[in-house]
Amino acid sequence: MLAALTIAATTLLAGCGFHLEGRTPLPAVMSHPYIQTQDEQSDFVQSLRRDLLIRGAHPVADAAHASAVIRILQDHVASRVLSVSATNRPTEYEVSYSVRFSVSAGGKQLVRPQTLSALRSYTFNESLLLADQHEKTILEGAMGRELADNVMRRLASL
Repeated sequence: MLAALTIAATTLLAGCGFHLEGRTPLPAVMSHPYIQTQDEQSDFVQSLRRDLLIRGAHPVADAAHASAVIRILQDHVASRVLSVSATNRPTEYEVSYSVRFSVSAGGKQLVRPQTLSALRSYTFNESLLLADQHEKTILEGAMGRELADNVMRRLASL
């Protein structure tokens, strides 16, 4: 009886399209993607490349050999002051990370240009300048990974 219930539950989950997080298979067109970007070392591009490899894709170094081209049209990090102290010194910053991308394959546009954004804030203490800079770097990395995850979900739905 227990075995029958387990088989039935597994069949239902597989039938509804359920996949464990991070393991959604990519379509065949994404098997050998080329990532066209101006900044190969950005947090977003590095995370996207890693996620493609984890999901079984093999990014190529030349667009001529690619099954699809992922164009990173914009990869931008910006920060602004959110609040200041009574002495007019910044006490809180907001960091925004925005990415604009499109995907094409075989002369056909699979994903039209889309913009994704992430926003975080952090407190700033002048006496802890190195720690604050490190916190900003960590936030930028986390936002780059979050945006890459969002792009991967869109790629998996092609």
